[in-house]
Amino acid sequence: MQGEEPHKRRVRYKGTHPRKYSEKYKELNPEKYQDTIEKVIQKGSTPAGMHISICVKEILDFLQIRPGMIGLDATLGYGGHSLEMLKCLEGKGHLYGLDVDPIEIEKTKKRLQALGYGEDLLTVIHQNFADIDQVAEKHGPFHFLLADLGVSSMQIDNPERGFSYKNEGPLDLRLDPQRGIPASERLREVARDELVGMFMDNADEPYAEEIAKAIVSQLRRGKKIETTTRLAEVIAEALAFLPDAERKETVKKSCARVFQALRIDVNSEYEVLDAFLQKLPAAMAPGGRIAILTFHSGEDRLVKKSFKEWKKAGVYSEIAEEVIRPSAQECARNSRARSTKMRWAVKA
Repeated sequence: MQGEEPHKRRVRYKGTHPRKYSEKYKELNPEKYQDTIEKVIQKGSTPAGMHISICVKEILDFLQIRPGMIGLDATLGYGGHSLEMLKCLEGKGHLYGLDVDPIEIEKTKKRLQALGYGEDLLTVIHQNFADIDQVAEKHGPFHFLLADLGVSSMQIDNPERGFSYKNEGPLDLRLDPQRGIPASERLREVARDELVGMFMDNADEPYAEEIAKAIVSQLRRGKKIETTTRLAEVIAEALAFLPDAERKETVKKSCARVFQALRIDVNSEYEVLDAFLQKLPAAMAPGGRIAILTFHSGEDRLVKKSFKEWKKAGVYSEIAEEVIRPSAQECARNSRARSTKMRWAVKA
């Protein structure tokens, strides 16, 4: 009939199971193929295009959300945490959600709207949480706030975003691909010493010197490093001196750390987090509760230091003395939860 969209056949793949991200049509349609999604999760994996929220129970237990409250999800992502917080509001109050990713934010907004959370309960804003002062001036102060500092699984898994060394894609690593420069361009403008510092400061990379030397050598010889797999190859070449027995595992770990370090640099993540933590107390109502999830030592150090300083100044009445970690059961179900640390604070 006229006006109807033509039927599209799904992408065909070789073998019994799809391997490429774009071929995983069942995982990319979780609403339609819930059985498949559950099977993938039961195996300890994250379905393509999805993100499994971490420490949900621990976060909700601490935030103590009640109907009528005003809250902020400073890092909306896939919206899993937001969905659970919205349920706690029971249709009364409001939740604001921020995200810098223009691609995923629209998908999440539609997903939550389809579940019945429209503009009367949820406002989604494309904005960096470093600008929390601007958001709070217009919509605050907030009774509860969550900031999940991890990169969402759907960003990592999509090869077009360039976040993972495991799949061929452009070496980009920007959370907002409309701003800044991609990692491939950043590598061309950084001196060797600065690159060493980046890998050490942002990821504690033990072979920072060797990897930085290899990258700079490739670029000086006119060889481009513009894809995720090419950077992984350069890292592997830099570590070729290691004994055979330990080389494969070490290369994997170094790839993960170098990609993390580059992502932090490209997105100015430490500077953004520092700005957020400085402005955070003024955005909260008296007695307001804050929960922050971190995923590596650099982030956790910044959060811990900020919370302690504001507590000493009398701005926070209570802070977490020890980090809260996901349970063993959660880590078994979601391997990406293993490095998570949760810290909390209460506004005086």
